[in-house]
Amino acid sequence: MTTSIKNIEKNAMTNTSRRSFIVGSTAIATGLAIGFDFSIMSEAHAAMGTGTTSMAPLSTPEIGVWVVVKPNDDVVVRIVRSEMGQGTITGLAQMVAEELECDWSKVSYEYPSPEESLKRKQVWGSFSTGGSRGIRTSEQYVRKGGAAARIMLIQAAANAWGVPVSECVVLKGVITHTPTGRKTTFGKVSVAASQLPVPTEVPLKDPKQWKLIGKPVDRIDGVADKVTGRQIYAIDLKFPGMLVANIRQCPVFGGKVKSYDATAALGMKGVKKVVPVGADAVAVVADTFWHAKTAMDAVKIEWDDGGNGAVSSASILKSLQEGLVANDTFVGNSYGDVKAAIASSNKKVESSYFFPFLSHATLEPQTATAKWTPELCEVWAPTQDGEATFAAVIAASGLAAENCNVYKVNLGGGFGRRGAFQDYATQAVLIAKQIPSTHIKLIWTREEDMTHDHYHPVMMCKLTGSFDDKKNLTGLDMRLSGQSILSAVRPWIVDQNKGKDPAVFQGLDASGEAAINYTFPNLMVDHAMRNTSVPPGFWRGVNANQNALFLEAFMDELAEAAGADPLDFRRKYLTNPRALAVLNAVADGIGWSKPAAPGIFRGLAQVKAYGSYVAAACEISVKNGTDVKIHRMVAATDPGFVVNPAQVERQIAGSFVYGLSALFEEEITIENGAVVQKNFDTFNSIRLSQMPKVETILIQGGGPEWGGVGEPTICVAAPAVLNAIAKATGKRYRTVPLKNSGVKLV
Repeated sequence: MTTSIKNIEKNAMTNTSRRSFIVGSTAIATGLAIGFDFSIMSEAHAAMGTGTTSMAPLSTPEIGVWVVVKPNDDVVVRIVRSEMGQGTITGLAQMVAEELECDWSKVSYEYPSPEESLKRKQVWGSFSTGGSRGIRTSEQYVRKGGAAARIMLIQAAANAWGVPVSECVVLKGVITHTPTGRKTTFGKVSVAASQLPVPTEVPLKDPKQWKLIGKPVDRIDGVADKVTGRQIYAIDLKFPGMLVANIRQCPVFGGKVKSYDATAALGMKGVKKVVPVGADAVAVVADTFWHAKTAMDAVKIEWDDGGNGAVSSASILKSLQEGLVANDTFVGNSYGDVKAAIASSNKKVESSYFFPFLSHATLEPQTATAKWTPELCEVWAPTQDGEATFAAVIAASGLAAENCNVYKVNLGGGFGRRGAFQDYATQAVLIAKQIPSTHIKLIWTREEDMTHDHYHPVMMCKLTGSFDDKKNLTGLDMRLSGQSILSAVRPWIVDQNKGKDPAVFQGLDASGEAAINYTFPNLMVDHAMRNTSVPPGFWRGVNANQNALFLEAFMDELAEAAGADPLDFRRKYLTNPRALAVLNAVADGIGWSKPAAPGIFRGLAQVKAYGSYVAAACEISVKNGTDVKIHRMVAATDPGFVVNPAQVERQIAGSFVYGLSALFEEEITIENGAVVQKNFDTFNSIRLSQMPKVETILIQGGGPEWGGVGEPTICVAAPAVLNAIAKATGKRYRTVPLKNSGVKLV
């Protein structure tokens, strides 16, 4: 993989306000509040290791709330976002260290807990890590935290010397009094600095002054430990006397446990207890995972399907097809008169596309460890949102907020599964309540994880484009038919929008961070909501995935109908200069203006998502009409500002793995109300040998908004390749995954 960086224009940064802390009504009712004294320490800290998982001792000088400076000049940066491989911890620490002017080689990190945040009136802002928000929605206030600490440290040195602050400068943690040459270090003045008031007016560096932001510095979250297996994930936690639980939930969504017989399981080796978990599950608690799992297989459970036993992929598809021609729709983006444009058109093009359910398939299945007593409930979880986990623990434990603690452990994958959905944490607490004073580690099997996910929503799209007699596009009609994530996850947002799910239109919005980049003479984008018993969720890239595939594949169809080059056709309707810049960058990178080598075919796509402008282009070859080889892909991303180019490059390559796996291999299907796929043998991903070379172009457009990088580029990988396949084979595939059409990646 190669990386190039283009600096185009850097505009002034704007304030990004902190998202307020929102918890469910159940958690609020149980006494969640701010200002409690969370002084209880736990043996958990010792079990998880040192330096990155707990708050620093109170005796350690805290400079503001983001920075801890030790006497030896070590700097600890507090991070509330979650690390699941994407590099957020390093990026956030870079931003703090940039403004702090410390020595990067001395920087480490630690996770504050959500209860400590509540105690301090949410001084660290949002704990949520999803929607590619880890960097972009906290960059303003974390940089201010670093700048405030720098001001306080310099002031402490100036006070000690009895000199004006204006005569002091700092570089790599060394403060110098310019007129005399006297020097001191952060560590030597940290105690004095910690006693100073935190400044309220904190100027930030101009991006032109950045020395650390924008550099591909090494990660600080233990890459070597990951390679050697020393990294501790939630599934690895061990406590003295700990027991392990395995769970079995009703295979039919919406179903319940009618009855169960645990006689055989209770007589098996290592088994301690068999317990009900809510209304829809049973768990076995044993001394090891294997004993719990094998005993779980011996529990005889009779299920009540809740009336959803007849649901199937076929019945869901029928509902979606009905939605394509229904009148009960919600308009997401509209201008002009599309109906009139189509009615008076010289030529019309119409196509329908399908995008399936998808599982998150995190490498680490759902897991959490809980210990419950009548006085205290503690949970160790691989969560994308510590506050959401905290709220779930309060609700499940039956205890007040000041008697609950949540400790975040690095995640073995997230992709949206461990943010809004806290079922695994809730279950761990419910099991622990039935075996008090004992650490209970709940571990789902891979089969349980894949069949009880919150899936990427199923969606169809019917697109109609119209042309005049000069082959100019006169209108575009897009009818989406499928699930609403927010109806299931955040229904109050749907209620506020009079039944509409605004997130469905991601990548097709009229304005904002997910706006459509094209300007057509007439446009209509609407949604026929067709919800199912299969629970939807936020899956990496979310709705921009299918919307980019629908629109960008159809743009190639429209270009073909107009007799135009796909790149030129897009340029004709792209009015946003940053969108045009990324499209031109991948076209130049792939060599679009020159003929491809014999047997090589090209495709491209672009979209705006999560505040970033992204595009992709590819070169492929096809043998036997079905065997696809992707030789190379070029990806261009403009997120406004790039904190760590190396991390962005890795995120782009990783997102392409996700996007291409979904295009060729992955789907979740339903029979008799339950998921058919149960493991990676039937929910496959592409292999390293199938992964193409990825060439990354980073364009720093300078904002004013900061964009994300973990999810936007996933949205253009599939349509770019799909368009190339159409060029190579002369056949347009409109249903994914392609394996169902006999097309495979080689």
